[in-house]
Amino acid sequence: MSSYQFPEQFIFGAATSAYQIEGAADIDGRLPSVWDTFSATPGRVRNGDTGLVACDHYHRYREDIKLMASLGVKHYRFSLSWSRLIPEGRGTVNKAGLDFYQRLVDCLLEYDITPYITLFHWDSPQALENLYGSWQSREIAQDFADYAALVVSHLGDRVTHWITLNEISCFTHMGYGVGKIPVHAPGTIVKNRKAIWQTSHHALLAHGLGCQAIRATSPVPCSVYLVDNFVVTVPLEENDANIAAAKTAFALAGANGGIIFPALTGAYSELLLAQLGEDAPDDLDIIHQPLDGLGINIYSGVYVRAKSGKLGYEMLKFPPGYPRLHMPWLQIVPEALYWAVRHVSETLKQKNLPVLITENGCAAQDQLQQGEVLDSDRIFYLRQHLQAAHRAVSEGYPLAGYFVWSLLDNFEWSWGYDRRFGIIYVDYPSQTRIPKASAKWYSECIRQNRAV
Repeated sequence: MSSYQFPEQFIFGAATSAYQIEGAADIDGRLPSVWDTFSATPGRVRNGDTGLVACDHYHRYREDIKLMASLGVKHYRFSLSWSRLIPEGRGTVNKAGLDFYQRLVDCLLEYDITPYITLFHWDSPQALENLYGSWQSREIAQDFADYAALVVSHLGDRVTHWITLNEISCFTHMGYGVGKIPVHAPGTIVKNRKAIWQTSHHALLAHGLGCQAIRATSPVPCSVYLVDNFVVTVPLEENDANIAAAKTAFALAGANGGIIFPALTGAYSELLLAQLGEDAPDDLDIIHQPLDGLGINIYSGVYVRAKSGKLGYEMLKFPPGYPRLHMPWLQIVPEALYWAVRHVSETLKQKNLPVLITENGCAAQDQLQQGEVLDSDRIFYLRQHLQAAHRAVSEGYPLAGYFVWSLLDNFEWSWGYDRRFGIIYVDYPSQTRIPKASAKWYSECIRQNRAV
């Protein structure tokens, strides 16, 4: 029986994002992001929830960091609010916003917690949406690079781990739609499928220019990452035919062939280009930058088997009784974590590229009873995924660390506060923090350096 022991240098961390926890959305010079506008629009977010207050982390960050330290977490991934730092998206810098993040970083270092900063986690400034349509315009790539340079010039003496963008497909392919309003901000209807692909292409350009800006500006050697949530194709049984089918299917699953392929290989998947035809985006310069590591956000996967025919594979639908947690898309496929890492090494041929699991977690139907939350369902989910991470490490794939999503219950985008992903329960009316059973379990994993 394996003890699921990780190497001594393996990283255990926790992750959050700015709009989901900070609150303080309309004070100290911050102007609206597209998510402020989207969530304030009736019918866009469940129960009319917004990020106006969220977890009030802007005022309670020291309490949250102290709580994180008490769990033994030594690595923290968080994002910055672009519209808090540069309210108009370009031009004048907001000193109050910059001061906040300097205090936050200093507090993390005070508690011996290493910061991993994500520059963009979906909340682009509304001013840029008004000016040129955000990700519809190539202009945003240069504005993002300028924003990256500003941040690194002020925090780069203390922060050495930088992530450009989080989950390109979610703020492009789920933020722009044809024929109906999409479920994510900015919620923009565009004329055709090519226009959607062009938004993700502009995001890739922003990533490439952002990488260059970070490296040119950082006063010390640093590491630069992209974080993606590509669709993970998992062989139904691990035999030669199904493994080959899963690798072939990987290029056409979700937006994989048009996001992670060009980011890591410098070219769109030929299979995808053939499928898109005239809908393929234009222009491929800049986007392929050398990375120090890749962050992968893992929640679920899709099963694949070999099948005769043109494609040579079949992606399987989940049967009605397949187990899932508290989201319609959250089917439990722990082996997807292993296959995500393996696809990077083998399918994308990046065998030496270090990988971090930058998000893994689940929404559960948490109940606060007699002052505690016994979320054994979340522990089950996380344990299975950590065991899959251990398999990847034990087979020699370059998986270097794991960040649980999320540190705190928070604003869950179009689901508002109706879904809880945190290992720490947040009572929103009182802003009380209560570590769940999963927090204590994760703390023990960190202490023993294994999946307990």
